[in-house]
Amino acid sequence: MELRQLEYFVAVAEEQNFTRAAERVHISQSGVSAQIRQLERELGAELFDRSARTVTLTVAGKAALEHARAALAAAGAVGQAVGEVTDLIRGHLTVGMVIGCTITPLFDALAAFHQAHPGVEISLLEDSSDRLIEGVRTGTVDLALIGAATATPDGLDALTIISERLVAAVPAGHPLAKQRRVTLRDLIAYPIVCMPPGTGLRTVFDQACAAQSLQPAIPLQASAADAIADLAARGLAVAVLSDSMAASYRDRLTARTIDDVDTPALLALIWKNTHSPGMRELLVHSRRAFTKPDPATSPRIHEPTPDIRATDP
Repeated sequence: MELRQLEYFVAVAEEQNFTRAAERVHISQSGVSAQIRQLERELGAELFDRSARTVTLTVAGKAALEHARAALAAAGAVGQAVGEVTDLIRGHLTVGMVIGCTITPLFDALAAFHQAHPGVEISLLEDSSDRLIEGVRTGTVDLALIGAATATPDGLDALTIISERLVAAVPAGHPLAKQRRVTLRDLIAYPIVCMPPGTGLRTVFDQACAAQSLQPAIPLQASAADAIADLAARGLAVAVLSDSMAASYRDRLTARTIDDVDTPALLALIWKNTHSPGMRELLVHSRRAFTKPDPATSPRIHEPTPDIRATDP
């Protein structure tokens, strides 16, 4: 049994597809299949059910998966341990960022970390907050910047970057612009443009509506705040944004805090495992970048906001 076979096995289990797994480990699909077959012969059991389009684990495969992950982690820890005592940090870290988010401090942290530890390879990927949370839980993502409705997803550590209330943003002349206060019932009388499911801002909005048994019409969705603001400015729908997101468009839109949505939209860094020295160092650089008082480092955030007033929850 070889470590590469375990690596291919874990990749297929997580991707549920031999083609995607092959792309992930950078070898041919036939190569992955051959190594998995060899591993199955050595173990005397089939690890995957290949009868459907989606590859699923057999009972034996489920039993083997966590042990395979542990073996790979242990092998990686050998190199990391040696690196620590020789003052070298090497390896690979995967950083996730919620779709539609452009945030300078995260990039500052990655740049500073890379300069200090050039031996660590960094991958950056975009995805929905829900998928990033799951990625951190399963270990496929080391650190992620997410939008959320709760400060700390279950089982994970978090650093809250921003916490802000939701607002309704409309062009001048819209009936809501003339009201001093706006509630969800006021809002759902109109079509709504909002971020898609899986984002923190949308989760807060959906939960607030569900709590009052309200069913808003959301015909328009966009991942970028610029697109949401442009659609609202053209009168197509009422935009649901966070407070400081809407402030970026005050030349075109009037914002009203949604009075009965008390739960804030959050932007947070989340992680699970700090056994890796590289991960510990990345957290140091991230905390430093997100707590800088210099206004020149303030981010432009599209999920959920561009101001930084970071505190560690």
